[in-house]
This record gives sequence, structure tokens and C-alpha cells, in this order.
Amino acid sequence: MNSFAKLARQVMFVALLAAFLGLAAGCAAVGAVLDDLIGEETTAASPADSEVTVVRVVDGDTVEVSPRVEGIGDVRLIGVDTPEPYASGTPEPLAAEASDFARENLEGRDVTLEFDEESVDSYGRLLAYVYAGKEMFNETLLREGYAQVATFPPNTRYVERFEAAQDEAREAERGIWTLPENEACRLRDRGNGIGGGC
Repeated sequence: MNSFAKLARQVMFVALLAAFLGLAAGCAAVGAVLDDLIGEETTAASPADSEVTVVRVVDGDTVEVSPRVEGIGDVRLIGVDTPEPYASGTPEPLAAEASDFARENLEGRDVTLEFDEESVDSYGRLLAYVYAGKEMFNETLLREGYAQVATFPPNTRYVERFEAAQDEAREAERGIWTLPENEACRLRDRGNGIGGGC
């Protein structure tokens, strides 16, 4: 009987230990869910896709939206780089055209922002793929020759798609692909991510 009582106590101890460990694991999981809901772990979390209105086009690849998403109103389009209107005091070739194209297609429109791995850049702007209806405007800029591919990991979800759109514009000689090679080369060689340069 003594060995039976000892065995029963050991079984009871193991059962209680298993129950305690299960409870602790459950509490940790619940805590993680609560952190996500409350927002205490905001550095790693990307915002969900957001529906907003473009209130202003800053330039070809940057817009201002309302309502603000996570307190941020400026949005930089992921994966594309348009000629700069404010570069060294002199606009780059086709900067005005790229900005006008964005203004005509986005300003005042309701759009959907899709986020990738990193949702905010070093300038405090949201990083997003911008959809006007079902059309991704980032890709449209490339296809029409108003932008070039600018890949900054880890935001690489649509790189192949973007490269195909850029190739289409280059082959059709649209936008920046109509510029003399030295000007187009200068636009492509701005340290703008993987694939830039001549």
C-alpha cells in the first residue's frame, strides 16, 4: 500500500504540473492576443489595408491622405521612383509630367492602401501600394513610363510584376524611356535601391 500511495502522489504531482504548465502557456497566448488588440507591440505590426482619400499629390510617388493612418498622412508609393521636382533646385526631366499624372489619377479619389513588411520609412511616411479601384497605381506609373523600379527590401512583394511593367514602358519608349540615354541614366543612378543605375 505504501508504494501504491507513493505512485499515486507522483501521478498527482505530474498531473498538477502538466495542468500548471498548460495554464501558463494559455496565459501567454492570451497575453499576446491582448497585446495585439491593445496595441502595446506596435513596432512590429503593420497597419491593416486602409481605405482613404488622396487629398493632395506631393509629387509623382508621394501623396497625402485622409483620414490619417496610425497618425500619418503622407504616403510614399512602394517600389517606384519618379523624377524629382525638387532635386537640387532644378526639377528632373519629366518630374512635372509624373506629378501631373498622379494628380489627374489620384487627387480627390478614394483609394486603398496595401502595406508590405515595413509600413513606415525613415522620413516618417507610410509605405504602401496604392489602389485606385482595382488598379495598382504604383504599377501604372511604371507601365506609363513615369517611374522606374526602386526596390528596398523587405518590401519586395511585387518586384517581378513591377519589372515587367517597366520593361513594357521601356520597349514602348514611354515617359522616361524617351529621354536621351545620359539623362535616363542619371535618373536611374540615384542610389534608389536594388536594380538602380546604368
